[in-house]
Amino acid sequence: MKFIQEFKEFAVKGNMIDLAIGVIIGAAFNKIVDTLVKNVITPPLGYLTSGVDISDLKIVMREPELNAAGELIRQGVVIEYGIFLEACIDFLIVALTIFVVVKAVNILRRDAEDEKNPKVPTPKDIVLLSEIRDQMKETNALLQNQKSA
Repeated sequence: MKFIQEFKEFAVKGNMIDLAIGVIIGAAFNKIVDTLVKNVITPPLGYLTSGVDISDLKIVMREPELNAAGELIRQGVVIEYGIFLEACIDFLIVALTIFVVVKAVNILRRDAEDEKNPKVPTPKDIVLLSEIRDQMKETNALLQNQKSA
């Protein structure tokens, strides 16, 4: 019974929910980026390279062998580096997007934690810690004054 209770606490924690939402959004975003690369970025690159489709770029090390009936006898050896290039472009777009989002979140977090910023309401825990810090400074100053007197 304790195991089930621990699992419930784990599953309901905010970090677990945030992770699940992030995975779902990430999967949907991956589809968008994949479509962007294949249908928006790759065609102009193909146009610039005289109609070569990047995903079709490959090095054939050995042609496949077919018999007279056209059936495959032996597989060919092909390095399809065009698909790899598309995956690299996908990765760069996703990495750049994540960088921009994390940078924006860090700026918002920094603003939220700045107790002197009047535009952003400071979280209650930061306000409480600031008050404790200020009270400790006052107490230390009083103690220092008493020692020197």
